[in-house]
Amino acid sequence: MKYYLIAFTMCLMISSSAMAQNHYPNIGVKGGLNFYNVNGNGESDLKSGLHLGLLSHIHLTDQFAFQPEIMYSAQGTKLGSSDNSLNLDYINIPLLFQYMFDNGFRLHAGPQVGFLVNAKAKSGNTTVNVKDGYNSLDLGISFGGSYVFPSTGFGLDARYNHGLSNIYDSSTLHATNRGVQLGVFYLFGHK
Repeated sequence: MKYYLIAFTMCLMISSSAMAQNHYPNIGVKGGLNFYNVNGNGESDLKSGLHLGLLSHIHLTDQFAFQPEIMYSAQGTKLGSSDNSLNLDYINIPLLFQYMFDNGFRLHAGPQVGFLVNAKAKSGNTTVNVKDGYNSLDLGISFGGSYVFPSTGFGLDARYNHGLSNIYDSSTLHATNRGVQLGVFYLFGHK
């Protein structure tokens, strides 16, 4: 609960500051591919999935911006063979701080909070709901870069997400989410 309060307070302060400086946010849509695994779970391979959601891009100065997002993200890992997998679906909220270069390139980093909405283990044709064995909250950090094509609003994004909290609801097992996201986005009204 403490993390929710801190994140909410930060969003409010930054948004208020941006509005006071007449820097109104651009709203956008984003989607792309995920390549995730679970670190600390023994042998696991990358599992591909999708992410899709909304973003808000708020200019704080000419060089700095704040970009909160809300994304559905299909994560998890492949276990041993291609017939065995762990499918974890999250609603992720990254709170990214960006440095913007004059040529359209941006570097970003910030915390991410994920809310588990679904967890299923698949072995062959059998799928089992395992959500009770996993934490409903996932904390992590994201960093990467993006490029927005000047005056179009379209852009490309690449990001690494590094989980910090244990995904298991157990004190004897420990693992974290790790993944790469490649996406495209569109900012409405971008200038």
